[in-house]
Amino acid sequence: MCRTLATFPTTCLERAKEFKTRLGIFLHKSELGSDTGSVGKFEWGSKHSKESRIFSEDVLGWKESFDLLLSSKNGVAAFRAFLKTEFSEENLEFWLACEEFKKIRSASKLVSRAQRIFDEFIRSEAPKEVNIDHETRELTRTNLQTATAMCFDVAQGKTRTLMEKDSYPRFLRSPAYRDLAAQALASSTSTSTCSLAEPSHT
Repeated sequence: MCRTLATFPTTCLERAKEFKTRLGIFLHKSELGSDTGSVGKFEWGSKHSKESRIFSEDVLGWKESFDLLLSSKNGVAAFRAFLKTEFSEENLEFWLACEEFKKIRSASKLVSRAQRIFDEFIRSEAPKEVNIDHETRELTRTNLQTATAMCFDVAQGKTRTLMEKDSYPRFLRSPAYRDLAAQALASSTSTSTCSLAEPSHT
């Protein structure tokens, strides 16, 4: 790893800075920006070459599978910001709401939260109505009568499938992600080059 700016090649720094800028294209409008760990505070520089490598691997992993994208806080933030540009973020927001809903252990909170999620995403003319069929909508309505952590599973599964087949491929084809992935690959390569070029301190 390059330990000082003097030993860190200029091209490495330039690529790292541009890589960070590319991520900003996705993240600057994302409401998840405060939940993306160190991304918002990430400072590219010699002492962060390890973080740079991990971050690059994260970005490149998003194209491997939709599961990897959804398991990454940075990936979710980037995907959500992309969906906002298409005015279609309601499916992801519903999926995230369901994930949080499953963590609730209080029965009373489960009931009240279930109703809020239904009113926000499921009922007809909901402010963030998701694209599900009438049968699934009515099944979910019935499930609310005895709310459990699984009452949104069918609706959540269908919105996830829709995102995976529709929005996710468009995200991967978007110029912003393709550029970001290219920068991630370049940054990863640069980090390896810098590691090989590290001067000996014996």
